[in-house]
Amino acid sequence: MRLVQVLVPAGKRETVLRTLDEEGVDYAVSDESSGRDFVAVVTFPLPKEAVEPVLSRLRDAGVERDAYTVVVNAETVASKRFDALVEKYKEDEENDDRIAREELASKAADLAPSFPTYVAMTIISALVATAGLLLNSPAVVVGSMVIAPLVGPAMAASVGTVVDDDEMFVRGVRLQAIGGVFAIGSAAVFAFVLKESGAVPLSVSEVLQIPEVDERLAPDVLSLVIALGAGAAGAISLSTGVSTALVGVMIAAALIPPTAVVGIGIAWGAPEAIVGSAILVLVNILSVNFVAIAVLWQQGYQPEHWIRQSEARRTTLYRIVVLGMGLLVLSSFLGAVTYTTYRNAGFQSDAQDAIEDVLADSNAHLLALDIRHDTGPLQEPTHVVVTVGYDPQEDPPQVQPALADAVNAVAPEPLSPWATDEVTVEVRYIGVAD
Repeated sequence: MRLVQVLVPAGKRETVLRTLDEEGVDYAVSDESSGRDFVAVVTFPLPKEAVEPVLSRLRDAGVERDAYTVVVNAETVASKRFDALVEKYKEDEENDDRIAREELASKAADLAPSFPTYVAMTIISALVATAGLLLNSPAVVVGSMVIAPLVGPAMAASVGTVVDDDEMFVRGVRLQAIGGVFAIGSAAVFAFVLKESGAVPLSVSEVLQIPEVDERLAPDVLSLVIALGAGAAGAISLSTGVSTALVGVMIAAALIPPTAVVGIGIAWGAPEAIVGSAILVLVNILSVNFVAIAVLWQQGYQPEHWIRQSEARRTTLYRIVVLGMGLLVLSSFLGAVTYTTYRNAGFQSDAQDAIEDVLADSNAHLLALDIRHDTGPLQEPTHVVVTVGYDPQEDPPQVQPALADAVNAVAPEPLSPWATDEVTVEVRYIGVAD
């Protein structure tokens, strides 16, 4: 519920009070003595769903749009008329559970912190994420998400779009872009210092094989679902007045770890790591903004003045189309990764069948098959380790050439520019007594 205070202009007192009576609103009136063109201050409680329609009626009754108006949370209201008002707006499906336009814009503006605070918190978050990734510590990575201030700029840009507030939109976009640059830059510098100082004495391949790093090198279509869900949750939580703290962690989960991986890739000079994680960052940013704008527009938020509604509609549709096209292009990469994952699973099965066919003509049998992939975003197979069991009373069968030919015959054509043309096959022999 909300407590509203409104300044009543001279000559509009009776009209305003009559409007509140018609709405069934309890109110208290006090004289306004500042010497300006106002005669009274009206204070009244409202359900949050009623704030926007009631304020709209008051403006039609003569309350100026730029007049002093305050809307704050109220803990408890004891009033029969208020209870009736709650029931009235519960039955009004048009208002649903969303907050007023003015409150939405105010909350979105408050979510985007001041520039120095935003930069400082983003850098700290990126440094913590980088440390967590290199330590392979999910707990530390999650901690980096908690302190990341990323939900504010994304929501500010989306709200600025639907309510036609260009200043809020530009600020949100600017903070998102600057945040991404600072996050990647600070992660890269920190990772480079760790590498050069010997604090993390790992080669490129060893760093990229760290599980927390590896899982962000080859994003698939499920990554798109996560980002879309984060954007939708952010918009819904903001528009219904629910706390956005936990949603902010979800948005940070889609953005902070991959930006840290980009920085790690820069520090270790691994372009294959930079490409995959950078595309994931871009997809997530576009997804969060795309779905947040769409959700807010679908909920009916638009500029207050009807003259600006047509322009806002065109601007919103234009931005949705641009974001959607960008997502479509980048999602083709996610689709390619998903395809290679499916293809590699098929290669595992085909390679095992081909190996067993070769070994069927010898005194050996397959014990284990290990297919290793490169560190590129498409995870192309590069090395196959075949463990063969044989009778220790006999010489190991010389099947490596035949196995290499059989495996490469069923190996998929590489899609990545970093992939090798031929899969290396290594055979390990283990004597197995009957």
